[in-house]
Amino acid sequence: MEPILQSALPQAPWMEERTRRLPGVVPLAYADWLQVDDAYGAQLAYKAQLLRDRRETVLQMRADALPAAQELLELALAHAPEGIADAPIDRDAPLETLSRLFQEDFVILQKQGDRHILTAALLCFPASWSLAEKFGKPLTAIHDPVPEYDAAIARSVERMFTVLRPEQPLMRMNALVYADPDLHHPQRGSDIKRAAGHRGFIRSERQCMVRLPTTGAAMFSIHTYLVREADLTPAQADSLAAHPIIHEGF
Repeated sequence: MEPILQSALPQAPWMEERTRRLPGVVPLAYADWLQVDDAYGAQLAYKAQLLRDRRETVLQMRADALPAAQELLELALAHAPEGIADAPIDRDAPLETLSRLFQEDFVILQKQGDRHILTAALLCFPASWSLAEKFGKPLTAIHDPVPEYDAAIARSVERMFTVLRPEQPLMRMNALVYADPDLHHPQRGSDIKRAAGHRGFIRSERQCMVRLPTTGAAMFSIHTYLVREADLTPAQADSLAAHPIIHEGF
């Protein structure tokens, strides 16, 4: 399979101090939430293949999360950018519909007690984490065992989701080195070449966080960029040399 790549990385998180440090969260306008780029058609085709062949791996939803998923679909449709596919809208299958329209993956978190629990997700392009292992678990467990995601940062992120307001979405980006350009990496250590010290591709996830106003659920969307390291701009490459990617995680 030919790698699905963007021709350029529009934003490199390691180039700015505010996005380089964990958790690196910045305010977001709804107009800038969902993105369409030159990998749109190929990413949607791969998502359709994964939903057909590995459905239980990439899609999970508790019954009580359906209203939140339907609200998410309506919100995404209201803010859909130009260039999205003309696909049928099935409000009884909101995550599948989102997959036909948007490059982003979507994860829904619902508050139970003092924790946000993962109750629904369309996750076709995981970066070395398994939906099956994380489904039904709290937000802090989703990030284990990333070394940089220590207890203090975990508490900070939980607080961020607790105070997340519908009128003010948030965004962060990460950066990861991969040798295997497959977008679907549902297991840690699945990139054997990278484990052996090889590289070649830069993967960056644009993670946007939104509070759904009616159901009150929180969600984050993940737009995955994958470019050849050789296709970074000179400024991006120079900054990467000064601020190397040293962790694996999100």
